Amino acid sequence: MTDEVPKGSEPETSESLKAFGEVVKAFRRRAGLTQEQFAPLVGYSVPMIASIEQGRRLPSKDFVARAEEVLDAFGVIKAAAKHLTRKAGLAKWFEEWAGLEPLAVTLYTFENRLVPGLFQTPAYARTLFEEQIPAMSDDKIESNLITRMERARILTERPETIFSFIIEEHVLRRQIGGPEVMREQLDHILDLSRRRNIDIQIMPQSRGYHAGLGGPLCLLETEENTWYAYCEGQETGQLISDPKVVSILQQRYARMRAQALSPEESVSLLREIRGAL
Repeated sequence: MTDEVPKGSEPETSESLKAFGEVVKAFRRRAGLTQEQFAPLVGYSVPMIASIEQGRRLPSKDFVARAEEVLDAFGVIKAAAKHLTRKAGLAKWFEEWAGLEPLAVTLYTFENRLVPGLFQTPAYARTLFEEQIPAMSDDKIESNLITRMERARILTERPETIFSFIIEEHVLRRQIGGPEVMREQLDHILDLSRRRNIDIQIMPQSRGYHAGLGGPLCLLETEENTWYAYCEGQETGQLISDPKVVSILQQRYARMRAQALSPEESVSLLREIRGAL
């Protein structure tokens, strides 16, 4: 999904994330725990712990509460978390979802507008940021680009997470940035399709009605087996936790998987589109 910062949004001072990470690291070491020992105690992966301690990830409220309890931090971790502001390059409405993504054991994405953010190459993403209305400053473009590329690291940092992507065919044929940018983008998607935990399906243009015509959709399952959904429009996004609504969206996604091309057929079509550029 898109995650750029709209005009007027407050920027993140990365120092607050780094400071919080140092606080967690200090109390972890005080407790005599390595990252590998600490991770299962709070229910998060080692890469996630490392990212938080390095100031690269905004910690969830759940992490803050668990770390405070496990490390017996005298309320210091909770106090430090109050001074955190959101990460640069993330829209305010996208912040909660972005915080859940690194915790996912299952992540489903349907996109009918653009190549999903987790798939975007730097050149493709840069084109989107440079053409943004209202215009972004060079510094904001670079900040957003860094954030988007860091966010995509979950595709390789969480090899046990199951990823499913359904993309409308016209999205892959739209030449964002021109043929050279799209060739690189399609090559990147083909590379990702080779990973055992990533399924990529194309919703063909020949398909008339399908269950995703209501718009883009993301579904996510946490390590606690709790499901969330996320839907997005222009200048707005909605995180959905109501089980009844999430269930409906799961049913729609399941129908879309049946209506889209198989992963094997999708790879063949991707190669065909790539070859035509």
